[in-house]
Amino acid sequence: MSKALRDTAASSAAAARRYRGKNKKKRWTRDADTELAVIRLPLDVHDPAIRHRSEDLFSAMWSVKRALRRDARDAVDAYWAGDVRRGTDAKAWRLELGLSREGMERRAYRHMENSRHLAHHVTKALVMHQADEVFETSVSRHLFADASGRTFGRPRVGRWWDYTRIPGRARSHTTGRKWETFRLHGTLAGHLDAYRHRELDLAVTTPEQAAALPAGTGVLEQPRQLPAPVRPAGRIATGQVTAENTPKTRAATWWDHTGPLAVVFTGGADSSRGDLVLPVRLPSGSGRWPYLVHFLNSPETWHKIDLVRRRDAAAPGGWAYEAHLMVLTGSYASQATKARRTAAAALQRVGGIDGNVSNLCVVSFPSTFDPADGVVEATRIEPSDAELAALAKARRKDRGRRRALDRSRRASNPAQYGPSKRQQARAEHRQAAGLPARHVALPGGARAANKAGVPKQAYRRDALSAGYRFNRARLAEAAATVAAAKDHRARRIAADIVADHGANLTVEDCDIRTWYRLWGKALQATTPGRLIAAIGRECEKTGGRMLRASTFTTKLSQTCFCGETAAKTLADRIHACTACGLAGDRDKVSGALAAHVRLTNADDPSTACLDKVQARNTQTLFDEGLQEALSSQPQRGARPTRGRTHAAAHTPDPSGGRGPLLDKTPPPGTGPTPNETRPATKRHKAHVGTAGRTERACHPGMPASYRHRVDITSLRDDS
Repeated sequence: MSKALRDTAASSAAAARRYRGKNKKKRWTRDADTELAVIRLPLDVHDPAIRHRSEDLFSAMWSVKRALRRDARDAVDAYWAGDVRRGTDAKAWRLELGLSREGMERRAYRHMENSRHLAHHVTKALVMHQADEVFETSVSRHLFADASGRTFGRPRVGRWWDYTRIPGRARSHTTGRKWETFRLHGTLAGHLDAYRHRELDLAVTTPEQAAALPAGTGVLEQPRQLPAPVRPAGRIATGQVTAENTPKTRAATWWDHTGPLAVVFTGGADSSRGDLVLPVRLPSGSGRWPYLVHFLNSPETWHKIDLVRRRDAAAPGGWAYEAHLMVLTGSYASQATKARRTAAAALQRVGGIDGNVSNLCVVSFPSTFDPADGVVEATRIEPSDAELAALAKARRKDRGRRRALDRSRRASNPAQYGPSKRQQARAEHRQAAGLPARHVALPGGARAANKAGVPKQAYRRDALSAGYRFNRARLAEAAATVAAAKDHRARRIAADIVADHGANLTVEDCDIRTWYRLWGKALQATTPGRLIAAIGRECEKTGGRMLRASTFTTKLSQTCFCGETAAKTLADRIHACTACGLAGDRDKVSGALAAHVRLTNADDPSTACLDKVQARNTQTLFDEGLQEALSSQPQRGARPTRGRTHAAAHTPDPSGGRGPLLDKTPPPGTGPTPNETRPATKRHKAHVGTAGRTERACHPGMPASYRHRVDITSLRDDS
């Protein structure tokens, strides 16, 4: 055991002294029915002094987190190395090594006390909560299994560029005016008074009135560089009198500030620079004011603030700063959203979802499975040609940016790379011809490494140009933008699906990680896991639930409505039953059968089973309506794309991109991406993109039995 671990063990064993006594008041706990929501507040850091101090704060907190993760890694290694101690009493061995929440906090305090600069930037409350985060995200996830029985790898130190959040401490709900880390001061009404738009009606004086204005009305007119609010000065009357019958007063503090909103941090105990005041910039249009009133108009519901930064190449210093305010209230929902969810809750429908790599199919029935109460509805979500082209273009742009980064790193560190085969052959040719050697400014070969393949110089020690840092920030910013657009698109698709099929859906419990191992980049664009998770959240908000059924007990893709087994390979995308004659799209048949799955325990997917009796009755009752809903145009065949991946081998589609007919077997190699988790012998890679083309089928007795919808998702997020 190292000296540091022995010191930690000794201090933990002898930690009998109390650093803080027990609370004399009852500890505050959040009620079970109290919801939590988070609002992002952009912060203005154009002032160089404010920006530099914010950077120093993140730098100091990163040094604390890096030291804690290194300590956690060493302690975990010692824990697993002590076989005898772990087998005798694992809990006592963990406590001796400091592998507990309190042990990590003591380590953090010790790092702060031993350093000479941290006390100028951070407080013990920030350090304590950073230690709690390291314990929860690194130590606890490695030592103890989660609900699914999985554990994670040993703690990793991480990178400076990935450190984007400083966790704050929640306010005290038992003691008034007690925030120990970041605090939000000011009021929404004060912000409106300070920055009201010049053309705003004078009759609008409260946030509620601003929220009632029509969309497009300007409410705020904030300058490009917001000034930091000034701390109130003077004396404030307390409303009490002394023995001499004179009014009592007290010194004004930030709690008396009622002007524009600002996040305030007092700084470290040894800091002489005063409070760090970060002005808050709010949306200026009236369309966002109902959202602001919901979260910011009741300061008593404010709970906690985390200081967050994100890469922004256009921002001063390359970082944009935000305050993530946690509020003790439910998430915001507009009146239109509430009306849509109310209508969806009243549909009284049950449905099934079949999600795979390239598309997602949803089929729903009336909850009574009676044709008199409703029709069969089917929806397919698959990428459109325009989306596929745009996604290919975005990938080319991303690949170009990464190549530019690689060229910049090679140009700045030519000694760490060898020449490419072409450069080496050219040099040998010039040498044989007696020509002078030519200097290679940009070597294109592999990085210099030892016999084990380890680079001789770590990448973090490379010299990086300003252009490299700028392009790296642009790449990170673009990735964050794409992720946010995918989240927004998934929420919009989920809202439309629940509005059409109700909030009681069933989906197969598949491991998306296996899909990523098999088909890689194809899922980076379609993100079926993100879409299914969004549908589940929308079902819960609507009042229903999305259940998960095990594929081992249901076998939906290998079963027919009549109860017979319809064996299919991964290349067979058409369901054709020889017993009853039902023919249809394989994905839609699986989605329709998922609506007939019953679970003994709703929380355990392994208790799922297919109600074959109800499925046979459904086939008999709906008859032609079911056949027509499931026999719509199947999934299109693959089209060859440029390049291949290690998991995608495709063959050109002789049908010209058209899908196979229902009464014909698809040619080899033209089937779409399989939706099972087993490896395929041949598959394509053209099914990339997000949902863009949908198809809905209804009972033949209804007008417009098929309705094509192209607005369920779009390629770009212009909101």
